[in-house]
Amino acid sequence: MTKEPFILDERTVVVVDKSYRFAWVALTFGLLIDVAIRSLILRQASWDLLALVVMGNLVATVYQRVQHVQALPQRWSLWLFLISTAAAVAIAVTMRFLKM
Repeated sequence: MTKEPFILDERTVVVVDKSYRFAWVALTFGLLIDVAIRSLILRQASWDLLALVVMGNLVATVYQRVQHVQALPQRWSLWLFLISTAAAVAIAVTMRFLKM
């Protein structure tokens, strides 16, 4: 084993951070697909997995707020929140009326 110093340059940091992002996206969408399969095909409750997706994203959001980092402009964040809420309500209403 050599005693060479370990040098961490900016490119390495960017590549490592990007790899973590890819892993996060794969894990999150994998869990969402699993939730969809359990709910729609197997007719099982999958709130535990859905809670993991929400909790993981909440942890990232809170950490970014504490560190005073904002990935999107505030206006974009508001619009994304409103659009996703409207889509969720539309899907819930549609599913409710399809079951009747």
